[in-house]
Amino acid sequence: MSTNGTPRVILSGFADEAAHQKTAVQQFAAFAALGLQFYSIRFIDAGGGIKNVMKLTLKEIQHIRHLEDEYGLNVASLGSPIGKVKLVDVEDGTKNAYVPFAKYLDKDVKKACELAHAFETKLIRGFSFYHPKGTDPREHIAQVVDQLGQIAETCHRSDLTFGLEIEGNLVGQTGQLLAEIHRKVNHPAMVLIFDAANILCQGYTTVDLIEQYLAMKPAIGWMHVKDYVHPRPPSRQGHVDEDALKHFVPADQGHGAHEWILRDFRPTLPKLEHELGRRGIPGVFLDLEPHVKGGGQFGGFSGPDGMGVALRGLCRVLDFAGIGYHLRDFDDIRAARGF
Repeated sequence: MSTNGTPRVILSGFADEAAHQKTAVQQFAAFAALGLQFYSIRFIDAGGGIKNVMKLTLKEIQHIRHLEDEYGLNVASLGSPIGKVKLVDVEDGTKNAYVPFAKYLDKDVKKACELAHAFETKLIRGFSFYHPKGTDPREHIAQVVDQLGQIAETCHRSDLTFGLEIEGNLVGQTGQLLAEIHRKVNHPAMVLIFDAANILCQGYTTVDLIEQYLAMKPAIGWMHVKDYVHPRPPSRQGHVDEDALKHFVPADQGHGAHEWILRDFRPTLPKLEHELGRRGIPGVFLDLEPHVKGGGQFGGFSGPDGMGVALRGLCRVLDFAGIGYHLRDFDDIRAARGF
């Protein structure tokens, strides 16, 4: 919440990035030690092996909720893979799955809504579908708009908000495309998620990145924070080999212009915080997803040390941008102990 005229954000992160074995205890211990009070849930071992959040059993959910209380954590967003399936059923040389949309909406999307309620979060992260490899994403905008509109409405009926993340190989792979999709869907339950590294790793320059951020800016609901350093002069990639991505860095060390972007976004924060609050969302989340030890199609890894480095890098950028944030202190510990 904004205080003393200083806009504030809520710091969060994908907790699975902090844990080698991805156990709930490892994830939560690392985040509590870092001073974070929110996390986004994606992959986790709650006693039944490592699973995507979409595959958790009721017993596992109850175990996680108990551990959340023990470690003083709340869920920022459900890190679902909704929208990371093929848009049409054609063989294109990729391993992406295809699910008929009516079945997908009734099964997977509704399941994500149920899980969001189970974890008491108002936010579901999702994507804009894989168009056939080698085709122009613009050819598929109409179908994506129709399907995302139905997803947004399903979330809305459950009093939830769907965040559409920018990422390569999807129809919404650029800021301009994602902004166009958002305008055409035109639904209050859908916002955009900015992620600088997901743009840069497609071969775009920092100038391109800023243009894409500005296109997305009016519709941004929260941000994922990871950065990227081009290993050579950037060149546009038609299809990103996501398994080969390894040049991710903290937010104060890459080509992602986080210093400029967050300073530019600062005046937007109070109004956005108010709008999100009307939907039951506690504030504007900056969700660490740093991938500093590697990333891929469905996740990444930073380790507890890498998450610490990434968090400190982000805090330095926020200090520079004049944006407030909170990390746990002794008063929080005293309050938890009932003092």
